[in-house]
Amino acid sequence: MLVLNCATKLLTLEKVLKSHFPESLKVYGAVMNINRGNPFQKEVVLDSWPDFKAVITRRQKEAETDNLDHYTNGYAVFYKDVRAYRRLLEEHDVINWDQVFHIQGLQSELYDVSKAVANSKQLDVKLSSSKAVRLSVVSAPPDTSLLYVNPVSAFRRTSPPRLTYLSVADADLLNRTWSRGGNEQCLRYIANLISCFPSVCVRDEKGCPVSWSITDQFATMCHGYTLPEHRRRGYSRLVAFTLAWKLHSRGFPAQGNVLDDNVASLSLLKTIKAEFLPCRFHRLILTPAALSSQVHL
Repeated sequence: MLVLNCATKLLTLEKVLKSHFPESLKVYGAVMNINRGNPFQKEVVLDSWPDFKAVITRRQKEAETDNLDHYTNGYAVFYKDVRAYRRLLEEHDVINWDQVFHIQGLQSELYDVSKAVANSKQLDVKLSSSKAVRLSVVSAPPDTSLLYVNPVSAFRRTSPPRLTYLSVADADLLNRTWSRGGNEQCLRYIANLISCFPSVCVRDEKGCPVSWSITDQFATMCHGYTLPEHRRRGYSRLVAFTLAWKLHSRGFPAQGNVLDDNVASLSLLKTIKAEFLPCRFHRLILTPAALSSQVHL
């Protein structure tokens, strides 16, 4: 195991990972964040350097942690040789097996190998899999003049809806509306994401978010959501394009994941001509037996 701390080597790794798209996208996003201030306190572990065969990004050991927080306790994986990934996974002190955590990546053997090692340590493994997508480069900010204005609001001369960004004060709303949320760990995680990474939202005349999307620790666009009473107004499209523009303007790819049965999101992505990648996104949530009665999955 080698922890890569050298700034020059981390920039080199970023360039190498880019040559292995799309399978390396999650690790690439995490490494880009590390190289740009490391707001989420991540680090890189490899089997060797410079001719690595497996790389894992993880939370820094000195970072504050909650053993029940599988959102924050996240590992992204990319490998050129799946056997090297398994050896790295089995090495002492690479993974904290005493907490609830998740492993994610875009390679097909990820689940079987990770599950085999986890089972040997008596951890439960829950898999979710979805389509991986990437948005085309957005070279200019979208036109906000087409924002839907409620006729009643216009008549009353109240403020029109506006395109802006989220604040930590909005975290509770996002936690309550996220299919993966609804718990204390997710609330804290979302607040951290809003503090660290780009977000976009549409606020109504009262200043409340009605449509939004955020970026996670792997530079993935996530939790795209519009309140039911504000749908069919073009907000989701505007939010997606604006967040993609924000990411592209900072040099990041605009990438995301979508569940196979999320018809509305799939339709939107097809409408905006997003690229559906040949690989699938896999997220494994791993839970030690001692913590199984306490965790929210």
